[in-house]
Amino acid sequence: MNGVWATVIGSGIFHGVNPAMGWLFAAALGLQHRSRRAVLMALPPLALGHAVSVMLVTTSAVALGLLTHTVHLHTFMGVLLIAWAAYHHFYGHRQRVRVGMTAGFVGLALWSAAMATMHGAGLMLLPALLPLCGAGMPVGSSLESVGQVTAVHTVVTLTTAGAIALLAYQYLGLGMLRRGWINFDWLWCGALTITGVLLIVTG
Repeated sequence: MNGVWATVIGSGIFHGVNPAMGWLFAAALGLQHRSRRAVLMALPPLALGHAVSVMLVTTSAVALGLLTHTVHLHTFMGVLLIAWAAYHHFYGHRQRVRVGMTAGFVGLALWSAAMATMHGAGLMLLPALLPLCGAGMPVGSSLESVGQVTAVHTVVTLTTAGAIALLAYQYLGLGMLRRGWINFDWLWCGALTITGVLLIVTG
């Protein structure tokens, strides 16, 4: 279980650092309104949207796992991750969800859910969930574990994104993205691909 929670927490940190998961939006809102409160108020709906997206993917994976053999699930999930990485690399940049800077709670939550889904955020948690996806596992126990995984992952993502958003608003500004930020699209696609390959090999 240590490996499971390390995956959950590590992916939460990775998602929180990624500008596409919301901290960039929160920092931009704070700079636009010149208010730290605007930064903080943007974080809950962003976290909610992310959690909803992750929950939909993870519960679907568990439901599929209850109907199939684990070895087949490993292969299927691995191929899905690699295919999603390829799609995101070649076509993901064309699918931009546009939300105005005056978006409210609902708008931010919907934007966050759409971005998390398009980037395959929930898919990155599949290695942690596979032990819960085997045929014969109790449904109630599996869903409870999925809820715990989603909750911990969301808290870690929110904490990481909030810290970076406040740092960008208070000290660094958004110019740091031009000066020294890494290309997260490439890193994201690489992480999805490596995870998919490992699932197939270890299946």
